[in-house]
Amino acid sequence: MRVLIADDHRLIIEGVKLKLRELGDDVQFVEAETVKELHQRLEESPQPDVALIDMAMPGAEGVEHIKAAVAAMRDPDDDTGSRGRPVIVLSGTEDPSAIRHVLGLGVQGYIPKSSPPDVILNAVRLVVGGGIYVPPEAMKSAAATVTPTFSFSHANDGLTTKERLATVLTDRQIDVLKLLAKGRPNKLIARELQISEGTVKIHLAAIFRALHVRNRLEALVAAQHLGD
Repeated sequence: MRVLIADDHRLIIEGVKLKLRELGDDVQFVEAETVKELHQRLEESPQPDVALIDMAMPGAEGVEHIKAAVAAMRDPDDDTGSRGRPVIVLSGTEDPSAIRHVLGLGVQGYIPKSSPPDVILNAVRLVVGGGIYVPPEAMKSAAATVTPTFSFSHANDGLTTKERLATVLTDRQIDVLKLLAKGRPNKLIARELQISEGTVKIHLAAIFRALHVRNRLEALVAAQHLGD
């Protein structure tokens, strides 16, 4: 596995490398300390299998380097809309609104630099395995927004949250929501349910409308109520 770590702090790079060596004996590391070096590493062959990128690096203009990395890690010959090789943001910023914004760019994870080493390792494992890592800070913030609308206005109707979901979602949409709760990207949801990615996107749009949420993160928060 080829892992790209892009950060302008040598201590961060070495610390992350030390922990991610536990991913396996075949792990190889590629480094970048500036945005210019990041672009160079992304143009090299073979490409990284996963990229961890600092949000504030020398040469950064907002989050343009993150957008560029997400685009660069996609397979140019793949027109299915799949997410491509995963990009994870590794940042010192823990502001929930910033986290939600970056997740909306198409990255598959956001790891605060204050996270314990084991959290970083497990987050990378989750993402490499096809999931999406959302830090608790963002989940709590999104929950504060989502829960009031998600719980509906019939708190005393005697129904469980799952039963209320069944009143606004189809069985297939609930299946999609369950897999979303497990961090599955569209491609894996489609594969597990044996439907097309286009159909998954249609179901997600209907779920967003039904639950009065705006994006995957807020839908993911709502989905936590489903359980297994």
